[in-house]
Amino acid sequence: MLQELLAAAAATGSAGLLYVASAARIVKQYERGVVFRLGRLHGDVRRPGFNLVVPGVDRLRKVNMQIVTMPVPAQEGITRDNVTVRVDAVVYFKVVDPAAAIVNVEDYRFAVSQMAQTSLRSIIGKSELDDLLSNREKLNQGLELMIDSPAVEWGVTIDRVEIKDVSLPDTMKRSMARQAEADRERRARLINADAEYQASKKLAQAAHQMADTPSALQLRLLQTVMAVAAEKNSTLVLPIPVELLRFLEKGGQPPAERSAEAVEDADEKVPRAVEQ
Repeated sequence: MLQELLAAAAATGSAGLLYVASAARIVKQYERGVVFRLGRLHGDVRRPGFNLVVPGVDRLRKVNMQIVTMPVPAQEGITRDNVTVRVDAVVYFKVVDPAAAIVNVEDYRFAVSQMAQTSLRSIIGKSELDDLLSNREKLNQGLELMIDSPAVEWGVTIDRVEIKDVSLPDTMKRSMARQAEADRERRARLINADAEYQASKKLAQAAHQMADTPSALQLRLLQTVMAVAAEKNSTLVLPIPVELLRFLEKGGQPPAERSAEAVEDADEKVPRAVEQ
Protein backbone atom coordinates (compact mmCIF):
# COMPACT_ATOMS: atom_id res chain seq x y z
CA MET A 1 0.00 0.00 0.00
CA LEU A 2 2.81 2.38 0.92
CA GLN A 3 4.58 1.65 -2.32
CA GLU A 4 1.44 2.40 -4.27
CA LEU A 5 1.08 5.74 -2.47
CA LEU A 6 4.71 6.61 -3.15
CA ALA A 7 4.32 5.65 -6.79
CA ALA A 8 1.16 7.76 -7.07
CA ALA A 9 2.89 10.73 -5.39
CA ALA A 10 5.87 10.37 -7.70
CA ALA A 11 3.59 10.24 -10.72
CA THR A 12 1.67 13.28 -9.49
CA GLY A 13 4.90 15.19 -8.86
CA SER A 14 6.22 14.30 -12.29
CA ALA A 15 2.98 15.40 -13.88
CA GLY A 16 3.10 18.65 -11.91
CA LEU A 17 6.67 19.29 -12.92
CA LEU A 18 5.83 18.54 -16.53
CA TYR A 19 2.86 20.92 -16.36
CA VAL A 20 4.92 23.70 -14.84
CA ALA A 21 7.66 23.17 -17.40
CA SER A 22 5.19 23.35 -20.27
CA ALA A 23 3.32 26.32 -18.74
CA ALA A 24 6.36 28.36 -17.72
CA ARG A 25 7.32 31.35 -19.84
CA ILE A 26 10.22 33.75 -19.29
CA VAL A 27 9.76 37.35 -20.41
CA LYS A 28 12.95 39.38 -20.64
CA GLN A 29 13.40 42.85 -19.21
CA TYR A 30 13.08 44.58 -22.59
CA GLU A 31 10.03 42.52 -23.62
CA ARG A 32 6.34 42.36 -22.81
CA GLY A 33 4.07 39.34 -23.18
CA VAL A 34 0.60 39.29 -24.77
CA VAL A 35 -1.54 36.22 -23.95
CA PHE A 36 -4.19 34.84 -26.31
CA ARG A 37 -6.57 32.32 -24.81
CA LEU A 38 -8.35 30.29 -27.44
CA GLY A 39 -7.60 33.05 -29.94
CA ARG A 40 -8.86 35.94 -27.81
CA LEU A 41 -6.79 38.54 -26.00
CA HIS A 42 -6.67 37.56 -22.34
CA GLY A 43 -5.72 39.62 -19.33
CA ASP A 44 -3.15 42.31 -19.01
CA VAL A 45 0.23 42.48 -20.63
CA ARG A 46 2.66 40.14 -18.89
CA ARG A 47 5.55 41.87 -17.16
CA PRO A 48 9.22 40.77 -17.35
CA GLY A 49 10.11 37.70 -15.33
CA PHE A 50 8.54 34.27 -14.72
CA ASN A 51 4.98 33.82 -16.08
CA LEU A 52 2.63 30.85 -16.32
CA VAL A 53 0.14 30.11 -19.09
CA VAL A 54 -2.31 27.27 -19.62
CA PRO A 55 -0.64 24.76 -21.93
CA GLY A 56 -2.60 24.05 -25.08
CA VAL A 57 -5.04 26.87 -24.31
CA ASP A 58 -2.98 30.00 -23.96
CA ARG A 59 -0.46 31.36 -26.42
CA LEU A 60 2.10 33.95 -25.36
CA ARG A 61 3.42 36.49 -27.89
CA LYS A 62 6.49 38.46 -26.88
CA VAL A 63 6.91 42.04 -28.09
CA ASN A 64 10.26 43.86 -28.07
CA MET A 65 10.00 47.27 -26.37
CA GLN A 66 13.44 48.52 -27.41
CA ILE A 67 13.95 51.38 -29.85
CA VAL A 68 14.18 49.98 -33.36
CA THR A 69 16.52 51.57 -35.92
CA MET A 70 15.05 51.08 -39.39
CA PRO A 71 16.77 52.40 -42.53
CA VAL A 72 14.44 53.73 -45.20
CA PRO A 73 15.50 52.72 -48.73
CA ALA A 74 16.50 55.57 -51.02
CA GLN A 75 13.46 57.08 -52.71
CA GLU A 76 13.68 58.89 -56.03
CA GLY A 77 11.43 61.84 -56.68
CA ILE A 78 11.09 65.27 -58.25
CA THR A 79 11.25 68.30 -56.00
CA ARG A 80 8.94 71.29 -56.24
CA ASP A 81 11.52 73.14 -58.34
CA ASN A 82 11.74 70.19 -60.82
CA VAL A 83 15.00 68.58 -59.72
CA THR A 84 15.32 64.79 -59.66
CA VAL A 85 16.88 63.57 -56.40
CA ARG A 86 17.34 60.37 -54.41
CA VAL A 87 16.84 60.66 -50.66
CA ASP A 88 17.32 58.04 -47.97
CA ALA A 89 16.50 58.31 -44.28
CA VAL A 90 16.44 56.39 -41.01
CA VAL A 91 13.53 55.97 -38.58
CA TYR A 92 13.78 55.39 -34.83
CA PHE A 93 10.62 53.99 -33.24
CA LYS A 94 9.46 51.79 -30.38
CA VAL A 95 6.35 49.92 -29.25
CA VAL A 96 4.37 51.57 -26.44
CA ASP A 97 1.25 49.37 -26.57
CA PRO A 98 2.16 45.70 -27.10
CA ALA A 99 -1.46 44.55 -27.41
CA ALA A 100 -2.24 47.09 -30.15
CA ALA A 101 1.00 46.27 -31.98
CA ILE A 102 -0.06 42.60 -32.17
CA VAL A 103 -3.83 42.97 -32.67
CA ASN A 104 -4.25 46.13 -34.78
CA VAL A 105 -1.60 45.46 -37.44
CA GLU A 106 -0.25 42.26 -38.96
CA ASP A 107 3.43 43.33 -38.94
CA TYR A 108 4.10 46.69 -37.35
CA ARG A 109 7.71 46.79 -38.60
CA PHE A 110 6.67 46.35 -42.21
CA ALA A 111 3.86 48.86 -41.77
CA VAL A 112 6.20 51.50 -40.36
CA SER A 113 8.68 50.85 -43.18
CA GLN A 114 6.06 51.32 -45.90
CA MET A 115 4.64 54.42 -44.26
CA ALA A 116 8.14 55.90 -43.98
CA GLN A 117 8.83 55.33 -47.68
CA THR A 118 5.50 56.86 -48.71
CA SER A 119 6.00 59.88 -46.44
CA LEU A 120 9.53 60.39 -47.73
CA ARG A 121 8.29 60.53 -51.32
CA SER A 122 5.63 63.03 -50.29
CA ILE A 123 8.19 65.22 -48.53
CA ILE A 124 10.42 65.20 -51.63
CA GLY A 125 7.56 66.41 -53.82
CA LYS A 126 6.60 69.21 -51.42
CA SER A 127 10.11 70.54 -50.83
CA GLU A 128 12.63 72.47 -52.87
CA LEU A 129 16.21 71.42 -53.43
CA ASP A 130 17.62 74.11 -51.15
CA ASP A 131 15.39 72.88 -48.30
CA LEU A 132 16.60 69.30 -48.75
CA LEU A 133 20.21 70.44 -48.61
CA SER A 134 20.15 73.07 -45.87
CA ASN A 135 16.83 72.96 -43.97
CA ARG A 136 16.69 69.32 -42.94
CA GLU A 137 15.55 69.90 -39.37
CA LYS A 138 12.19 71.22 -40.52
CA LEU A 139 11.81 68.38 -43.02
CA ASN A 140 12.68 65.81 -40.34
CA GLN A 141 9.95 67.17 -38.08
CA GLY A 142 7.39 67.09 -40.89
CA LEU A 143 8.40 63.56 -41.86
CA GLU A 144 8.17 62.42 -38.23
CA LEU A 145 4.67 63.86 -37.92
CA MET A 146 3.51 62.17 -41.12
CA ILE A 147 4.72 58.75 -39.95
CA ASP A 148 3.64 59.12 -36.33
CA SER A 149 -0.02 59.96 -37.09
CA PRO A 150 -1.06 56.48 -38.35
CA ALA A 151 1.51 54.67 -36.18
CA VAL A 152 -0.31 55.70 -32.98
CA GLU A 153 -3.13 53.27 -33.81
CA TRP A 154 -0.57 50.49 -34.18
CA GLY A 155 0.76 50.97 -30.65
CA VAL A 156 3.98 52.46 -32.03
CA THR A 157 5.52 55.86 -31.40
CA ILE A 158 8.12 57.47 -33.65
CA ASP A 159 11.11 58.64 -31.64
CA ARG A 160 12.79 60.57 -34.46
CA VAL A 161 13.38 60.59 -38.21
CA GLU A 162 16.61 61.70 -39.89
CA ILE A 163 17.31 62.32 -43.58
CA LYS A 164 20.72 60.79 -44.19
CA ASP A 165 21.76 61.67 -47.72
CA VAL A 166 20.52 63.53 -50.79
CA SER A 167 21.93 62.27 -54.09
CA LEU A 168 21.89 64.64 -57.06
CA PRO A 169 22.45 63.93 -60.77
CA ASP A 170 25.92 64.63 -62.13
CA THR A 171 24.62 67.44 -64.35
CA MET A 172 23.10 69.17 -61.35
CA LYS A 173 26.32 68.80 -59.38
CA ARG A 174 28.27 70.43 -62.21
CA SER A 175 25.73 73.26 -62.45
CA MET A 176 25.93 73.90 -58.73
CA ALA A 177 29.73 73.85 -58.89
CA ARG A 178 29.70 76.43 -61.70
CA GLN A 179 27.26 78.57 -59.75
CA ALA A 180 29.45 78.46 -56.65
CA GLU A 181 32.54 79.26 -58.72
CA ALA A 182 30.81 82.22 -60.34
CA ASP A 183 29.67 83.53 -56.98
CA ARG A 184 33.18 83.27 -55.55
CA GLU A 185 34.61 85.03 -58.60
CA ARG A 186 32.04 87.81 -58.21
CA ARG A 187 32.99 88.30 -54.58
CA ALA A 188 36.69 88.30 -55.48
CA ARG A 189 36.16 91.00 -58.08
CA LEU A 190 34.18 93.09 -55.63
CA ILE A 191 36.96 92.79 -53.07
CA ASN A 192 39.59 93.76 -55.65
CA ALA A 193 37.52 96.72 -56.81
CA ASP A 194 37.06 97.90 -53.24
CA ALA A 195 40.80 97.55 -52.63
CA GLU A 196 41.56 99.58 -55.77
CA TYR A 197 39.09 102.25 -54.67
CA GLN A 198 40.66 102.54 -51.23
CA ALA A 199 44.16 102.57 -52.73
CA SER A 200 43.20 105.31 -55.18
CA LYS A 201 41.90 107.45 -52.33
CA LYS A 202 45.15 107.03 -50.44
CA LEU A 203 47.19 107.79 -53.56
CA ALA A 204 45.17 110.96 -54.16
CA GLN A 205 45.85 112.08 -50.61
CA ALA A 206 49.55 111.32 -51.08
CA ALA A 207 49.62 113.29 -54.34
CA HIS A 208 48.11 116.34 -52.65
CA GLN A 209 50.66 116.05 -49.86
CA MET A 210 53.57 115.77 -52.29
CA ALA A 211 52.27 118.73 -54.28
CA ASP A 212 52.68 120.88 -51.19
CA THR A 213 56.22 119.59 -50.51
CA PRO A 214 58.16 118.84 -53.74
CA SER A 215 61.05 117.35 -51.77
CA ALA A 216 58.79 114.48 -50.73
CA LEU A 217 58.34 113.55 -54.40
CA GLN A 218 62.10 113.51 -54.85
CA LEU A 219 62.50 111.23 -51.80
CA ARG A 220 59.85 108.91 -53.18
CA LEU A 221 61.73 108.79 -56.48
CA LEU A 222 64.94 107.83 -54.69
CA GLN A 223 63.12 105.08 -52.82
CA THR A 224 61.83 103.70 -56.10
CA VAL A 225 65.34 103.80 -57.54
CA MET A 226 66.66 101.86 -54.54
CA ALA A 227 63.95 99.24 -54.95
CA VAL A 228 64.75 98.78 -58.64
CA ALA A 229 68.52 98.75 -58.02
CA ALA A 230 68.13 95.74 -55.73
CA GLU A 231 67.86 93.55 -58.85
CA LYS A 232 71.37 92.77 -60.08
CA ASN A 233 70.32 91.90 -63.63
CA SER A 234 68.62 95.23 -64.33
CA THR A 235 69.87 98.42 -65.98
CA LEU A 236 68.90 101.58 -64.17
CA VAL A 237 68.60 104.91 -66.00
CA LEU A 238 68.52 107.75 -63.49
CA PRO A 239 67.38 111.20 -64.67
CA ILE A 240 69.40 114.09 -63.20
CA PRO A 241 68.20 117.70 -63.27
CA VAL A 242 70.10 119.89 -65.78
CA GLU A 243 70.60 122.57 -63.18
CA LEU A 244 72.68 120.17 -61.12
CA LEU A 245 74.95 119.33 -64.09
CA ARG A 246 75.39 123.01 -64.94
CA PHE A 247 76.32 123.71 -61.35
CA LEU A 248 78.95 120.96 -61.41
CA GLU A 249 80.40 122.20 -64.72
CA LYS A 250 80.64 125.77 -63.49
CA GLY A 251 82.34 124.61 -60.33
CA GLY A 252 85.35 123.33 -62.35
CA GLN A 253 85.90 126.52 -64.54
CA PRO A 254 87.69 129.90 -63.81
CA PRO A 255 85.46 132.79 -62.78
CA ALA A 256 85.80 134.61 -66.15
CA GLU A 257 84.76 131.58 -68.19
CA ARG A 258 81.90 130.92 -65.79
CA SER A 259 80.37 134.35 -66.40
CA ALA A 260 80.71 134.01 -70.21
CA GLU A 261 79.16 130.56 -70.31
CA ALA A 262 76.44 131.67 -67.98
CA VAL A 263 75.41 134.31 -70.50
CA GLU A 264 75.59 131.90 -73.47
CA ASP A 265 73.69 129.06 -71.85
CA ALA A 266 71.02 131.08 -70.13
CA ASP A 267 68.26 129.95 -72.52
CA GLU A 268 69.49 126.42 -73.32
CA LYS A 269 68.53 123.11 -71.69
CA VAL A 270 70.28 119.87 -72.48
CA PRO A 271 68.76 116.61 -71.05
CA ARG A 272 71.28 114.06 -69.95
CA ALA A 273 71.22 110.63 -68.31
CA VAL A 274 73.71 108.56 -66.38
CA GLU A 275 73.65 104.82 -67.02
CA GLN A 276 74.57 102.49 -64.23
